[in-house]
Amino acid sequence: MHDIPLRQVRAVIAVCEEGSFTRAAERENATQSGISQHVAAVERTLGVRLFERASGGVVPTAAGLRYYKSCVGAVGELEKAVEQARAVAGEVSGELRIGLMPTFTRAVLAPVLDDFVPRCPEVRLHIVEGYSGFLTKMVLDNELDFAVVPAFEGTIGLKSRLLVRDREMLLSGPRAGFKPLAPLRLADCKPIKIVLPGPDNIRRRNLETYFQTQGVAVESKLEMDAMIATLEFVARSDWVTILPSVISVNDITHGELIVNPLVLPELHAEFIVIEPTRRVLSTQAHLFLKRFEEEVTHIHEVWEVAIAGRRSGNLSPARIGG
Repeated sequence: MHDIPLRQVRAVIAVCEEGSFTRAAERENATQSGISQHVAAVERTLGVRLFERASGGVVPTAAGLRYYKSCVGAVGELEKAVEQARAVAGEVSGELRIGLMPTFTRAVLAPVLDDFVPRCPEVRLHIVEGYSGFLTKMVLDNELDFAVVPAFEGTIGLKSRLLVRDREMLLSGPRAGFKPLAPLRLADCKPIKIVLPGPDNIRRRNLETYFQTQGVAVESKLEMDAMIATLEFVARSDWVTILPSVISVNDITHGELIVNPLVLPELHAEFIVIEPTRRVLSTQAHLFLKRFEEEVTHIHEVWEVAIAGRRSGNLSPARIGG
């Protein structure tokens, strides 16, 4: 049995995930030569080459990638043992660093915090709002315990799972002339003036594909990666935007925004929870995510009632709020 120190294993994991000895050293608070020596020691012990130099950095060999995956699992089990011991002791404390998109901070976050904070007063909570690229980098850099972002192809250093498949809605102000909650087939509407996220946003590509395949006429586009400004502008103009249902649930019966479900076909967005591969979610992270998912489920139930009420003509604030 090979006796490889944990610090050497962590060095291999860091190099594989960072693609660079320099960045791995920065992450591990070590020197570049120290990381190189750790990796070389593992290679000598195993008798295989783990990395090859490539333009701009290093890449794992087939053996290196397989070893990395096994090591990540083993280190994760060690962290899991720590979390299980804390859970048995009834200890829910420490830091919790979360990354959320504006999609989820507007309507989902407040009810979750209202429940979570009193239940876990010893948890030091830090929430960062941002868009997917920014949050993904923070997770990779180990600055966040987890983040919620649109679904994307996997990458080394991250593990993910589906959080929710959400229905997209058209949001507009009174000047756009749409009736609240009336189902809309955008291909049947006059050309729209629409506010869209920037080209690097995953949802932007999905929206553009929807417009092209469904024959949606677009008169003008405005790029804006600023959620509050987008909603304020749409509310006071004849421009529109498309956003997931979770952000617009509070606009069903009040507010300046008009919400319309997209139909024929419907449009959906998938959101995932991402976390560092080398870490295990803490007890407090599991508790927060559980309550977060419950709130998302509740919002979907509210939408189902609202849309059914629109069809039957029995829409009322009391019914939606129930």
